Amino acid sequence: MSENKINLVVPKEYNGKPIEVVLREGEASVALDPKEPERVVINGTIDAPFKWLEKRVELINQKSTHIIVNRDKMYLSLTIDETNYYQTVISGVLQASKEMQEFGINTDKKWEPIKLSQFFKMHRAFFKDKSENMMLVSTLKNFKAKVNQDIERSKEENGNKTDNYSQVVDSNLPKSFKLNIPLFKGFTCEEIEVEIYADVDGREVSLSLVSAGANEAIEEYKNKVIDEQVEVIKGVAPDIVIIEV
Repeated sequence: MSENKINLVVPKEYNGKPIEVVLREGEASVALDPKEPERVVINGTIDAPFKWLEKRVELINQKSTHIIVNRDKMYLSLTIDETNYYQTVISGVLQASKEMQEFGINTDKKWEPIKLSQFFKMHRAFFKDKSENMMLVSTLKNFKAKVNQDIERSKEENGNKTDNYSQVVDSNLPKSFKLNIPLFKGFTCEEIEVEIYADVDGREVSLSLVSAGANEAIEEYKNKVIDEQVEVIKGVAPDIVIIEV
């Protein structure tokens, strides 16, 4: 029979009361390998830095925190514990709305007339005037046939074989139309006027959507929204340095 031996050290002040001894059997638990702390990196909408500070500003040292403002790229970036490798970074971006991206307004996006017709038909809800939408859908659907018809008629009337394809294309396009569309993600709709520009390469035509009004509104809104965010951040965290780049 095996015996378990226990060495018990009794303090000098021991008064004779019973002592409870607990003997545990089995292998000792293995300690888990220590893990490095994780960096917190969050990318959200333009108000993300303020939303974070609003609830947690008392947990940070404002003197070791900064905010970068980039108006060209339309973002704010909050860096907490800036000298720490595991610093927290909360970024907020003012993003173009999904609708603006899908329409491709003021971008390099090119449309075939028939594809643009189908797109307009499926996105009628964004047109201020539904009858204007129907007219555009029909015009773009029959665009190629109408252009060819007008060129042939021009040849007959002029009595020669010269056709100014670009001029005929332009004459068959509507000058402009109006949309009711959000300019930025999470914002309400704005009324903008949109023009259709034609890029003619031989007898191939691609269309692009351009809006000077939308471009002006975006510039105005961009600065207004960023200024508003900077002010509310100053309200909750006045000691954070804010740097424009």
